[in-house]
Amino acid sequence: MCGRVYIKTSLEELVRNFAFAERGAIDALGNRFPRYNGAPTLDYPIIIRDTVREPDIMGPVFASARWGLMPAWMKPGGRPPPINARCEGIGTNGLFRSAYRSRRCLVPINGFFEWKDIFGTGKNKQPYAIAMADGSPFALAGIWEIWRSPEGVDVRNFAIVTCEPNAMMAQIHDRMPVVLHREDYERWLSPQPDPADLMKPFPAELMTMWPIGRNVGSPKNDTADIIDPIDPDPEPTLI
Repeated sequence: MCGRVYIKTSLEELVRNFAFAERGAIDALGNRFPRYNGAPTLDYPIIIRDTVREPDIMGPVFASARWGLMPAWMKPGGRPPPINARCEGIGTNGLFRSAYRSRRCLVPINGFFEWKDIFGTGKNKQPYAIAMADGSPFALAGIWEIWRSPEGVDVRNFAIVTCEPNAMMAQIHDRMPVVLHREDYERWLSPQPDPADLMKPFPAELMTMWPIGRNVGSPKNDTADIIDPIDPDPEPTLI
């Protein structure tokens, strides 16, 4: 799964790193970044396919969206909105099917976090930060919806698509987010209804990971030292 991300740049720098996309209505997010410990329910800049020139010229546009998928038919107060969508069956699952076919997005980040269950007990998990080996920003595959609140406010929202782990990620978890190659951004955003071949593990040799402190467990801890490497707890000795 993918339940925490980080963006270590300002919003302006993030937009420059994805300059192929129009800026869109994201100015309200300006004072929220950098964000070193990004959790669900918060708002993020995502890239969607939208109108860039009237009347019908479509292209990539930045938009603000809340992490946690809520289709228009979802009633408030029910189960928590899913933050991830498994690629297996995404085209047939009633919760994800419509968004996958026609409302896919890019989620630009600098990295994400995952926890390794060292002792196999579900306790004392060791958190890791995961990023590109060259330190460059990248985009996760996402899907998005519009949900109308009881007050009549339209809320754009999204979930991150996950897949089987690559060899590196398999050392700490059995899932990973779908990381897209830059040359595949356009097709993921395109009207093509089922780009299933893009939902695959990203090459492990292009990524890196390192252990970090357990204070990442609370989203209230949102400082740059969250992603500092540490010496991990020793793993159990097998006799």
